[in-house]
Amino acid sequence: MARVLITGCSTGIGRASAVELTKRGHDVVATARRLETLDDLDVAARLRLDVDDDASVREAVAAAGTVDVLVNNAGWEVSAPVELAPIDEVRAMFETNFFGALRMVQAVVPAMRERGAGIVVNLSSVAGRTAAPFTGFYAATKYALEALSEAMHYELRHFGIRTLVIEPGSIETNFSGNVHNFGKDAPPYDALDAQWGNALEKLRTGDAPGPELVAAAIADAIEDAAAPLRHPVGDDAALIVASRASMDDAGFEAAMREALAITW
Repeated sequence: MARVLITGCSTGIGRASAVELTKRGHDVVATARRLETLDDLDVAARLRLDVDDDASVREAVAAAGTVDVLVNNAGWEVSAPVELAPIDEVRAMFETNFFGALRMVQAVVPAMRERGAGIVVNLSSVAGRTAAPFTGFYAATKYALEALSEAMHYELRHFGIRTLVIEPGSIETNFSGNVHNFGKDAPPYDALDAQWGNALEKLRTGDAPGPELVAAAIADAIEDAAAPLRHPVGDDAALIVASRASMDDAGFEAAMREALAITW
């Protein structure tokens, strides 16, 4: 069994992954910025970790000991029209979603390389494959993480290190509490916001699955030595990724506009 360090375990996918991997017999090091949020997690170790902070990353990785698997899960979202988002907020989101993952990779990969084994799991999103209204900034962080992951796949496989990208669609979590909204509820973009909200409801067939679905996908990929680089998770993610891959830009836009009744 592996020793797995997971970032962002206070809620959602990170917490569900800590529970799932522990159930499967792995030694889980659960981390979060606020250590008290991990008090009820029955895992091998609980550590404070702020992926935005170099010193915090160094201290947590040193305290974790040997890390066989890194799961980069910590993240949040700026949701806004491109022209109205505060750039400082966008920078802060990149600091966590992209540079935070990069800090963790640079902190654990050297030891993995020396051992000749290891796995890095990067939590992307269906937004890492196609952007939608108001998601441009969040999608940009995930596109960047996808590019980083693809380069890692080519660079690190030689040393026995596997890279895995997890791409959830709509998942029922409290992630909405980590969404910073700007400029959507007033003109000129309030009409688009209403229309896009209705479109999202059409994309959801029934209740959105819980984070346990993503946790299981992460655990399955870790435990499958032949797992591919990318893993869409959820029916909506599979549909969007497959449609995007099979069409050119104009065809995909036309199909989405028709399916979602987008007239903006």
